Amino acid sequence: MALAVDPLFFYVLSIAGRGPGEGNGNGGWGAPCLYMDGWLAAIVTVVRTCLDTVHVMHMWLQFRLAYVSRESLVIGCGKLVWDPRAIASRYARSFKGLWFDLLVILPIPQVVVWLVIPKLVREEKQVKLIMPLLLVIILLQFLPKVYHSICLMRRMRKVTGYIFGSIWWGFGLNLIAYFIASHVAGGCWYVLAVQRVMSCLQKQCAVNPKCNSTLSCLEPVCYMLRLPGTGPKGRCGGEQPMSKIPRCLDENGPYKFGIYSEALPVISSNSLSVRILYPIFWGLLNLSTFANELAPTSELLEVIFSITIVLSGLMLFTLLVGNIQVFLHAVMVKKKKMQLRFRDIEWWMRRRQLPSHLRQRVYHFEHQRWAALGGEDEMELIKDLPDGLRRDIKRYLCLDLIKKVPLFHDLDDLILDNICDRVQPLLYSKDEKIIREGDPVHKMVFIMQGLVRRDQNLSKGSMASNLLEPGGFLGDELLSWSLRRGSSTDRLPASAATFVCLRTTEAFGLDAGDLRYITDHFRYRFADDKLKRTTRYFSSNWRTWAAVNIQFAWRRHRMRIQGHANLATHTPADINGGSEKMLRRYAIMFMSLRPHDHLE
Repeated sequence: MALAVDPLFFYVLSIAGRGPGEGNGNGGWGAPCLYMDGWLAAIVTVVRTCLDTVHVMHMWLQFRLAYVSRESLVIGCGKLVWDPRAIASRYARSFKGLWFDLLVILPIPQVVVWLVIPKLVREEKQVKLIMPLLLVIILLQFLPKVYHSICLMRRMRKVTGYIFGSIWWGFGLNLIAYFIASHVAGGCWYVLAVQRVMSCLQKQCAVNPKCNSTLSCLEPVCYMLRLPGTGPKGRCGGEQPMSKIPRCLDENGPYKFGIYSEALPVISSNSLSVRILYPIFWGLLNLSTFANELAPTSELLEVIFSITIVLSGLMLFTLLVGNIQVFLHAVMVKKKKMQLRFRDIEWWMRRRQLPSHLRQRVYHFEHQRWAALGGEDEMELIKDLPDGLRRDIKRYLCLDLIKKVPLFHDLDDLILDNICDRVQPLLYSKDEKIIREGDPVHKMVFIMQGLVRRDQNLSKGSMASNLLEPGGFLGDELLSWSLRRGSSTDRLPASAATFVCLRTTEAFGLDAGDLRYITDHFRYRFADDKLKRTTRYFSSNWRTWAAVNIQFAWRRHRMRIQGHANLATHTPADINGGSEKMLRRYAIMFMSLRPHDHLE
């Protein structure tokens, strides 16, 4: 805000037209005159003073802000200095400290605007010095203020790692910097245009021996309100609008204005918004096009200003626009990464001539993975962090999810921390098989979201099925395997069923080696009788075995009751068929093997 306010001091100067017969000794229209807009100067001065007050508070804070001693950085991470006298002495002796802060808040523009400019406006011979003085004074304080802002942002980045937390803030910050540069360029263009008009008036008056008009208005500081379509009222300018454009405000006149020709209607405009916004637009246009549209005259100051605009536009485009492109690339990099991966997968599937149903499954899984994880492997991002920090992050991410599993409700915090440190997030798309019946069980999977169907073949043509909802788990064969002692424990157990996802399923898995590590170090807790009952109650294997036995017992009971009543009406063939059905049911029961665990 401080950088945006200072260029507004350029616009306190304006051009007004004299009324008929004023200042030229005849009844015609007089030449334009220069005056200072008092209301604009007052508003800008108040805003600038408020911003300087905030900066003074920042300076007061520096006298209390501890710093890291340079000597302590030789060995170790540095030591904070808390002594108030040492802090104040360091801040006062530093060039970028107290003296630099005082330089950027000195009220130099306010003094020049309110004390120097009105005096120079009243003096006829000194009017031409107003614009260079205003330009030099403001820029001499504005450029150090730019460097001061850059230093402040670097300090913020050094402490926090960033200036603002979002990529879009970086994009906006560079855009604001480009806008302020255009604001400054437009303000300088405005002031130099006013000076060119004053030079035109002086040359016109020097050629005419009867000229007795002054370059300044009767009242150098004007506080009168301006109405649309009229000049300043009262003693600032004429009582009527100018009916004819003066020669020094006519871009098609004999006097050549060069790059300032577009500013002639602006500096004499009655609208304050036009006087401020149009120079900003001019600055944006010429900085963006490297002053491609400028056609300066041979005047030295105009040529130097044009060269400065070209070099500034080139520098801003290289730095700011380049940074904006970097920020946009950072925003779009994930999307491009996803597009490249999909392209590579498509090329590979086409090269291997995969059938369409496999291609659809691959597409579906990739879309689900990118929607859930954004294409990033969370565990890969935190693997290089210190052990304590990584453990705390994984505890924060996984603890609430792990506590939703009934198997872990009564475990100690120490065991839960070790589980959190070793679990891996998993994602399965719809209709995907997590594991097939008979395959080795490599991990224990805990379902967080989704729905999984368990299918177990009992005999030829018979199958037992049940559903696993969030909170359920599969692969509990690993729990018995990890607590079993003996040489055969190196061989992983086989899965008792096939598990198929009915919906997109999010889960986390615990590998066989990690599960064995946890059970070896906390065996006392996994041998608890309460945990045994909890494991059996929520185990899909035990539930399936129990359901098969209950159904078989109920059907056998029904057959026993109905068998005596129907025995007399059946033929021998029917009896043999019933025996065959009974044998099939017994086969189903025996094929549904009773699960075993280490707690028996």
